[in-house]
Amino acid sequence: MIRRLRERAGGRPSVVVTFDEHPRQVLTGSGPPLLTSLAHRVLLLGRSGIDGVVVLPFREVMTWTADRFIEEFLVETLGVSWVLVGEDHRFGKNRKGDLALLKERGQAGDFQVEGIALEQALGGSISSTAIRAAVAAGEVERAAELLGRPLSFLGEVVHGDHRGRTIGFPTANLALAPGVSAPALGVYVAEARVVESETGVEEPPLPAVVNVGRRPTFKANDPDLIEAHLLTGGRDLYGQELELSFLRRLRDERVFSGVDELVAQIQRDVGAAREFFALQHTT
Repeated sequence: MIRRLRERAGGRPSVVVTFDEHPRQVLTGSGPPLLTSLAHRVLLLGRSGIDGVVVLPFREVMTWTADRFIEEFLVETLGVSWVLVGEDHRFGKNRKGDLALLKERGQAGDFQVEGIALEQALGGSISSTAIRAAVAAGEVERAAELLGRPLSFLGEVVHGDHRGRTIGFPTANLALAPGVSAPALGVYVAEARVVESETGVEEPPLPAVVNVGRRPTFKANDPDLIEAHLLTGGRDLYGQELELSFLRRLRDERVFSGVDELVAQIQRDVGAAREFFALQHTT
């Protein structure tokens, strides 16, 4: 959809409209796990080459009729000349607005409307439901194919108990925004990228091994932790925004007999990750 939007812009500003909250969370109090935080969504959209992102407050907009949404927002505020939505898109109070209404109002209001069908991949439609199922199962490569990009998460690096440093594998612990769910527990090959939240400046990605788990070997009984070990060496990332892109799942989380067995396995994980990145550079 974004590629099509950019194609049709033809020198005019290209804008993506999104909500600040998931509609189901607002309407029912129980929304699905989020694939991205709002800040991360805006960051990803900015990388796509569009000119702007408009974030609408859903709690306010949900009370608007479909006609009001079209007239006050699309026509008067944005001054649209062309609108792209999914064929099954619904909008306005009680979901009364649809593609047919948009086209009807477009003909009267001098703007064009295009509906785009759901893409098919891996034997089914590409949808947020299918992507969430892949994330929950730890199938990060399937999720990437459905997303059209690596599965990634953005969060602040926070202090942990520094246990990784004591065994020779310092980690950056990532705190996700509320509502965002990480992949299934396990160990993954990933890329880590530091993002300057104020300027949007991004550093080149760094190879990493990421553990999503509860550290059962230490009987820590922690909530799910996301710990990234940078293969290029440790650095002070506390308080910075870090984006982790999950590239391959290496193994499930396991309970080890002790620290020595754990360290040996981490060394194998690091070796497997280095082989993965070496192969990427030769193909």
